[in-house]
Amino acid sequence: MLPRTLLTGPSLAGAALLGHLEQGREWPLLVWAPGPGVRMVSSAVLGGGIGERRWVVNAQVPPGYARLDPVTHLRDLASGAGLEGEGVGLMTAASVADRRHAADGGAEALVTAGIGVRGWAAAPGAGGVAAPRPGTINIIVSLPVPLTDAALVNAVATATEAKVQALVELGADASGTPTDAVCVAAPSPVGAAEPFAGPRSVWGARLARAVHAATRAACAEQLVIR
Repeated sequence: MLPRTLLTGPSLAGAALLGHLEQGREWPLLVWAPGPGVRMVSSAVLGGGIGERRWVVNAQVPPGYARLDPVTHLRDLASGAGLEGEGVGLMTAASVADRRHAADGGAEALVTAGIGVRGWAAAPGAGGVAAPRPGTINIIVSLPVPLTDAALVNAVATATEAKVQALVELGADASGTPTDAVCVAAPSPVGAAEPFAGPRSVWGARLARAVHAATRAACAEQLVIR
């Protein structure tokens, strides 16, 4: 088991890039473990919702990933990385090694992106199973101040708005991909907490700029290639 001290740190810039085996090949595993005293809100399949979380893993998996037990798989990957307690688990077929980090006034964002499958959220027709090709933008945000429940939800909306702004500015003609996920982390409140995280609030504005910069950097080269 890896020493926990290698994986623990308050800054997203210090996230560790490890590896895991899947289908006979090693794939990258991005690990951020700020430790106790952190509350997160996430849309992730593992550890989603709002609650105390000690770590985040972002696992790159093969295109066409077909396992039917992603929660168990992510828990096993976290355990193999030496992580304990409750955490958040994200998956993507996009390159995790090519993550992009940005910071603004204490707010941080770490983004991995694959935009081979993308489109607008309000597309016509019924929903269905997400396409299995690399098309996922995973956003992890860290703030140094506690947020109320409402502000945590507001922060997710702000991060999403900033992502869409970056895509539109790059000419992606899309609001995202079918499988995008987001996680926002902030200290657990011990007293007063920030009640707002909208894009014109102090911390929401910083969050938005960090997410915008990291998303642009993560997606720009892919759009040039395409």
